[in-house]
Amino acid sequence: MTSRKDVRLADNRFAAGQFTPAPRASSPLAMLSAQSTLELKLLLRNGEQLLLTLFIPITLLIGLTLLPLGAMGDHPVDQVVPAVMMVAVMSTAFTGQAIAVGFDRRYGALKRLGATALPKWGIIAGKSTAVLSVVILQSVVLGAIGVGLGWRPALEGLLLGAIVIALGTVTFATMGLLLGGTLRAEIVLALANILWFIMLGIGSLVVLADDLPMALHTVARLVPSGALAEALGQAVDGSWDWFGVAVLTGWAVLCGSMAVRTFRFV
Repeated sequence: MTSRKDVRLADNRFAAGQFTPAPRASSPLAMLSAQSTLELKLLLRNGEQLLLTLFIPITLLIGLTLLPLGAMGDHPVDQVVPAVMMVAVMSTAFTGQAIAVGFDRRYGALKRLGATALPKWGIIAGKSTAVLSVVILQSVVLGAIGVGLGWRPALEGLLLGAIVIALGTVTFATMGLLLGGTLRAEIVLALANILWFIMLGIGSLVVLADDLPMALHTVARLVPSGALAEALGQAVDGSWDWFGVAVLTGWAVLCGSMAVRTFRFV
């Protein structure tokens, strides 16, 4: 009589690696790399995304710098670059992310991804990595144009600014995932654009309006766009805005925790 152990040993007749290919799960790094590459290609192929991420910020940077607006002093580019970077981060990480996630849910793309071997964290991390890659590209392009227009930041300011931009990207990405992962695509499309215009106005007030009352200025800095604009402006000048960093961190924790609890794939 053959024992169960003998049957199990008999089934294992071939040494590991004898046949090619050898089916097995990909490593977490390989899954993240593949998903991030796919998400980045989808972002760069989308005309609306390119309009939000590059064309509008570049137009604002050149227009606000060259227009004769005396309220911004003799070197307007020093104020315009941080403000435009705020717009770029907000457009990519929040508006673009929210709309993309919302319509991925509507068309069933996220549902199909959820049925694959790719874990939930891989989908979210892949989208976030693609957003971060686009923000890095925006920073390089806008920074180069700013230098061409006379912007001369110190090395310390660039390092502090990079940290603030990374924090702002995380904050707006969590907001985009929260919005796009909970509401219908049509509502996300309308609400994301409305919030973009509102936050754009608030962030511009913080940076460009020198005569803003202190109470209104403080209230505006409680909004993520206002906090990012002020923190980025101070970082480029070589100082650290603890209040703005705390506001951005608070929004990131709040929206991130809510997104984890409420995010839906369908």
